[in-house]
Amino acid sequence: MEGGIPRSFFQDIRSRELNGFRVRKRPYSGVDSSEFCEVGTVAIQHDSNYTPPLAISFCKTSKNSHILAVSDEDGYVSLFDSRRRHPSFASYQEKTEKARLYEWVAHDNAVFDVCWIKDDTHILTASGDQSIKVWDAQEKKCTGSLMGHTGSVKSLCPHPSNPDLVASGSRDGSFAIWDLRGGSRTRRGDMWIPSTAVVKGAHLSPQRKRVKHAKTASMSITSVLYLKDEVSIATAGAVDSVIKFWDTRNLKGSITQASPHSSSVTKERRLHGISSLSQDSNGVIYLYNVLNLEKGPINSFSGCSIESFYVKSTISPDAAHILSGSSDGSACIWQVNKPLADPVLLKSHEGEVTAVDWCSSDLGKIATCSDDFTVRVWDMKSSSCSSSSRTPSSIRRRVMAIPNMEPRNIFMHEEPLSSTKVSGSLCPPEEVGEQNNSHNPITMPKICTPESQKKQLFSMELDLQETFEKTPDAALKSPASVLNPPPSLKRKTIRDYFIASS
Repeated sequence: MEGGIPRSFFQDIRSRELNGFRVRKRPYSGVDSSEFCEVGTVAIQHDSNYTPPLAISFCKTSKNSHILAVSDEDGYVSLFDSRRRHPSFASYQEKTEKARLYEWVAHDNAVFDVCWIKDDTHILTASGDQSIKVWDAQEKKCTGSLMGHTGSVKSLCPHPSNPDLVASGSRDGSFAIWDLRGGSRTRRGDMWIPSTAVVKGAHLSPQRKRVKHAKTASMSITSVLYLKDEVSIATAGAVDSVIKFWDTRNLKGSITQASPHSSSVTKERRLHGISSLSQDSNGVIYLYNVLNLEKGPINSFSGCSIESFYVKSTISPDAAHILSGSSDGSACIWQVNKPLADPVLLKSHEGEVTAVDWCSSDLGKIATCSDDFTVRVWDMKSSSCSSSSRTPSSIRRRVMAIPNMEPRNIFMHEEPLSSTKVSGSLCPPEEVGEQNNSHNPITMPKICTPESQKKQLFSMELDLQETFEKTPDAALKSPASVLNPPPSLKRKTIRDYFIASS
């Protein structure tokens, strides 16, 4: 996050003219549960039989971001339209029928994870039948089966830029990498796709590796994540609180690993597995900086109850908030920059809240699912912010201003602005974009003292310096290039970073 003194409204205008327009993030700071409202609820049932949902995922493209995929314990995948609004007196069954777009049987066993790929045209499903399937979302047709795991597949993650590459984690203790462009046809005409690489016993401790009959639960891979450097994978397991990082070009061993507890502490206390990559099963969420793993977690967040590996967490698209399920029937939201603050609790479910997800295009919209057989969609109330209910795109109008102009003369009916600083926790004021067509001319005198003129020139030089410093050479020297490398340069990986630092 950027530090320093907050800039005034007119300084933002000047910076915009020099550096281009930056779309405002939807305000979240300082929200509480009263500012979230439940905008939709559906019950997961098939042939009048209720079944608990296990995974949910919003579409990733903006045009389809209102579509929510839900997988459940009976092997179904259902697609719902989260924009549908229903009368408060409508029953769950009526709401479900109106919101459901499609549903089909994807597996003959529970579907533990679901994700969208290829611009939301295809869906990946991970199942307890030890297989992964690729589905054409429009035709509801299986276009490929990924076979090779010998246990339930618990987690999926597509490559950040290549939708044909997928990583998976299984209860058999292995994680695998798949290339959807390979495979061969079976006699029945089905596409069978083998894995391109497999790492077995990825989270087995040295003591467990010497035991022939290790318990399956203690070796399960609970979560996998492709990192943004596009060659590294992070994995978490049920055996302990260790996160391991792997280079997909050399999978003989992990690059490095991180744990919220030191080795001495780990020997004295009972080990807790990780249910998702930032969430420990003892009820604490840990936040890591992948470039400084040796320092341990940079923040921890408490306030939820995590009693099973079905409870998941996720970071908001703007990286400002963490959303997690909880075994006490609540969904929890923390601000990343306020780890010690109590979480916002969303209370409507009557069972353990398991999977959660953020809408990538509408940051105020989230979805939660629970063992009470329901999926609920939440949104921020428009009244919680001083701005109108118009969408962000409707107010993205350019504002022209002269840097050394007297503020009170820019808008005819505007009162002189005070020098009070606006913090990031306040809702941004509406931007005025329409020109006032009054018959009275508006005079814009340039009033500035030599001292104020020097300050303005200095401020403009800083803004220009920030722009020109964003060169490939400067980006290459920054550790952040590991996660967001310049396209014209050779990409660094986490392995390169740790070798350089050692």
